[in-house]
Amino acid sequence: MANRLAQTTSPYLLQHADNPVDWWPWSPEAFEEARKRDVPVLLSVGYASCHWCHVMAHESFEDDDTAAYLNAHFVPVKVDREERPDVDAVYMEAVQAATGHGGWPMTVFLTPDAEPFYFGTYFPPEPRHGSPSFQQVLEGVTTAWTDRREEVAEVAGRIVADLAGRSLVHGGDGVPGESEVAQALLGLTREYDEQHGGFGGAPKFPPAMAVEFLLRHYARTGAEGALQMAADTCAAMARGGIYDQLGGGFARYSVDREWIVPHFEKMLYDNALLCRVYAHLWRATGSDEARRIALETADFMVRELRTAEGGFASALDADSEDAEGRHVEGAFYVWTPEQLREVLGEDDAAFAAAYFGVTEEGTFEEGASVLRLPGDTGPVDAARVAGVRARLLAARDERPHPGRDDKVVAAWNGLAIAALAETGAYFDRPDLVERATEAADLLVRVHLGEVARLTRTSKDGRAGDNAGVLEDYGDVAEGFLALAAVTGEGAWLEFAGFLLDIVLEQFTGEGGQLYDTAHDAEQLIRRPQDPTDSATPSGWTAAAGALLSYAAYTGSEAHRTAAEGALGVVKALGPRVPRFVGWGLAVAEALLDGPREVAVAGPVGGELHRTALLGRAPGAVVAAGEEAGAGAEFPLLVDRPLVGGEPTAYVCRHFVCDAPTTDAGELAGKLGG
Repeated sequence: MANRLAQTTSPYLLQHADNPVDWWPWSPEAFEEARKRDVPVLLSVGYASCHWCHVMAHESFEDDDTAAYLNAHFVPVKVDREERPDVDAVYMEAVQAATGHGGWPMTVFLTPDAEPFYFGTYFPPEPRHGSPSFQQVLEGVTTAWTDRREEVAEVAGRIVADLAGRSLVHGGDGVPGESEVAQALLGLTREYDEQHGGFGGAPKFPPAMAVEFLLRHYARTGAEGALQMAADTCAAMARGGIYDQLGGGFARYSVDREWIVPHFEKMLYDNALLCRVYAHLWRATGSDEARRIALETADFMVRELRTAEGGFASALDADSEDAEGRHVEGAFYVWTPEQLREVLGEDDAAFAAAYFGVTEEGTFEEGASVLRLPGDTGPVDAARVAGVRARLLAARDERPHPGRDDKVVAAWNGLAIAALAETGAYFDRPDLVERATEAADLLVRVHLGEVARLTRTSKDGRAGDNAGVLEDYGDVAEGFLALAAVTGEGAWLEFAGFLLDIVLEQFTGEGGQLYDTAHDAEQLIRRPQDPTDSATPSGWTAAAGALLSYAAYTGSEAHRTAAEGALGVVKALGPRVPRFVGWGLAVAEALLDGPREVAVAGPVGGELHRTALLGRAPGAVVAAGEEAGAGAEFPLLVDRPLVGGEPTAYVCRHFVCDAPTTDAGELAGKLGG
């Protein structure tokens, strides 16, 4: 019998719709039920491509005895963290404060007033490694609730008070300047892994936003060390197992510091951010490898994640069926020497094993290896590599595919729009620009719809029930601004402005601080507010970047002031934790550079427009079009005529303009190209 989750649109919640657990979605009615029955709420938070979420579901939530106990003593509430990042953020902060670590699945016990009093992540079905079993936890919480209610209430009250008292430290007055950026660079240099690229040890995550900062810093200052860290990190990831050497695209992270064995799920946001970073690395260096990875990653997103409605799905699972029909992690991606021989024959299999680092003992589990490019094969025959790769990809395609989380998340689609628009423009792939435009159309049509506020998710062309959070507004505006620069269509600038006006009205507090939820959003036990960049730009820094670009396009003082106010937090955090405010530092680089405003009076897609897009100046905004009067698509083009009948570029920053130029080489020089 299906439970209440059968009515939802979230693929993650639908995975639990047939559990014997009587799940409720997050709703006032669930807490009302807990109040009526005088029982605690079990809050379980996860997401569709989370491996350990599946494990706990199979062990505990699909078990009839566990479900019967749960249903009798709790109101169980299931939340998809990707649909409700606000709920996830508030309770994850409590879990981390109480236990020192967090992660998913997240398991939190709440009073009927939604106040947390006991926490954990994954609980096994039997006691192991010092962790109690899930059943023991349930029984312990029930006993405490029944026999020691006052103590539970006191703990809950203390936790809520502690969370409420955590006021955010601002950067105080002013924006990050040269000294903060230099300290941030020094901090990254200290944490840099000289041997393997990237930052820190295992597990190692792809540092897309820190690399974006390094590329912008190099463009602005010429600091070779910054470029070297960026280029070497990108090369190491591109040659590692974290990159899918057959199908393109990146896995979520590497379990080791050498980038060999990934955690196999592929997320839209990682691939969007990394596609854009490799395109920008190519722009800085002309590297053939960076060009290849940018294009392969773009093609992966379009091929594997694009939905029928033109948006992009959230993720592909880590798990899929192996040859024995077991659901295991990485089954789709890994190879044994025997499997290579079956597909390629002896000679080509030996060649492929050496080229892709497939060994008899294996680099993963049960003698299988993750394909990578160990690089010790000497010169290779490119045609032979291409042939082997094509045959392996075709054979792999016959394997059971990993599941796909089909929901469209506004923020992540914004990141994908920016990546595909720029990659398409740089490499003369108008089809990629078209895919970006189609995704942008979907966001306007479905996610903005009639209500003129952004909805967080959609599925099958139907908007979800949850309001957009700050990252949705910031990242979608970023995508629209990138699309405006590439297509010359001023409507995308207008849509970005519409979203950013809502940021000013609904998400902005005193002193430039930003909140993750709108002023009129559902009130949780604490209003979430996190300026740190983790897997994606925080809403805070995403909004700061989009506000800054929009101000450069329009001359709007209000948006410029809001961007500068928001960057105060980067002044505080950049020197201390540069790895966790990478996008904030990238935006700071744009601010330090101006950013430059480039108006191209001339054809969209013409030589001057292309030269402007390829300029490396951090955060430069580009407006192109042939109409220079009141009918111009962009404010920057007004009163910017052709000179001598030739296409002409105008470059301004800090309220000062250079002489107009009709020469592409001269324009490139003005933009660090």
